[in-house]
Amino acid sequence: MNEILKLDHIQKYYGNQGNLTKAIHDISFSVNEGEFVAIMGASGSGKTTLLNCISTIDTVSAGHICLDGTDVTEIRDQALARFRRENLGFVFQDFNLLDTLTVSENIALALTINHTPAEQVDAKVLEMAQTLSITDILDKYPYQVSGGQKQRCACARAIINKPKLLLADEPTGSLDSHSAQMLLRTMQSINEQSGATILMVTHDAFSASYAGRILFLRDGRIFTEILKGSDSRKAFFEKIIDVLTMMGGGAGDVS
Repeated sequence: MNEILKLDHIQKYYGNQGNLTKAIHDISFSVNEGEFVAIMGASGSGKTTLLNCISTIDTVSAGHICLDGTDVTEIRDQALARFRRENLGFVFQDFNLLDTLTVSENIALALTINHTPAEQVDAKVLEMAQTLSITDILDKYPYQVSGGQKQRCACARAIINKPKLLLADEPTGSLDSHSAQMLLRTMQSINEQSGATILMVTHDAFSASYAGRILFLRDGRIFTEILKGSDSRKAFFEKIIDVLTMMGGGAGDVS
């Protein structure tokens, strides 16, 4: 498999020399094209900071992050917006949909921003809606649909431009258990059938069990990683719980 993402000795500091907080300590890892990787860790472990650095929302203090051969730590100012638009897809906990636009228009917005020819937009939106089983709500507004439907709309918007990397930050955090399971199955299907590369931050062992590999962070460092391999999702879930216990807390202590 081709290496799509590489982190090389990443460090991130906040504050000044008199009051310096080190959020990330010398993290290195890579993600291959088509992988579904989850990042877990306790509150304050650095997982969201790490995701923000990968997404270029935050800058690194030292080290390099390369996406498909491009060193993103070297991209500056206005070029960042274009880089994100052309290479990254985002799914957030709070959906980030525009209530003044229909579900269809929210999905189409990503295409419009990327200058997709107008005559292609409707067909692409319909195809993506069929993939995520939301064709019946395309004409509704976000406030008229359920949380799970909103998140599938957000997922459709994130992947419709076929980004090189889909970044998901606690995507099930605002969903009930049924909606969360539906979303996770959808993400797993997108990964397996379309070859989408996904990097997901989650506090939830159940959500993480849908990934193929999990990186565990503690105090800004990679504590360990585990691979699903040929394990069933149930067996993988049990391995996740074992690691969380080894790290000093059960699933309830991870947030």
